[in-house]
Amino acid sequence: VQLQASGGGLVQPGDSLRVSCAASGRTFSSYVMGWFRQAPGKGREFVARISRTGYSTYYANSVKGRFAISRDNAKNTVYLQMNSVIPDDTAVYYCAASRVNKPIVQFVANDFGYWGQGTQVTVSS
Repeated sequence: VQLQASGGGLVQPGDSLRVSCAASGRTFSSYVMGWFRQAPGKGREFVARISRTGYSTYYANSVKGRFAISRDNAKNTVYLQMNSVIPDDTAVYYCAASRVNKPIVQFVANDFGYWGQGTQVTVSS
C-alpha cells in the first residue's frame, strides 16, 4: 500500500485542523492505520491508531480528548481531526499502515510496515 498524507499547515493555538491520508490499492480495509509525529530534534511519537473497521481507536495521552482518528474505507482514507492545538503539537505528521493482527491497544510502532511521506503541522501565534 502507498500512503499520501495531506492537509498540514500553519495554525494558531486553540485552532482546529484535519489532516488526511489517502491509500492506494483495493485492500485498505485490511490495514490497521496509525498516525505518528516527529517534532524537530525529537524522536518519532505515536499519536493515534484505528482498527480495520474503525470501531476501535487508541490515543497517546498527550492528544487524548483533543484529537480524533477516523477512517472511510470506501474512500481509502484515514483522518486525524486535531482540535485545541497547542505549540507542542508542531511536528511532521505521518500516517502508517499495518497488517499485523492483534488487539489495537497492543500495537507498537514496529508493527507498522508502510509509511507515508508526512505533512507539516505548525502551531504558532
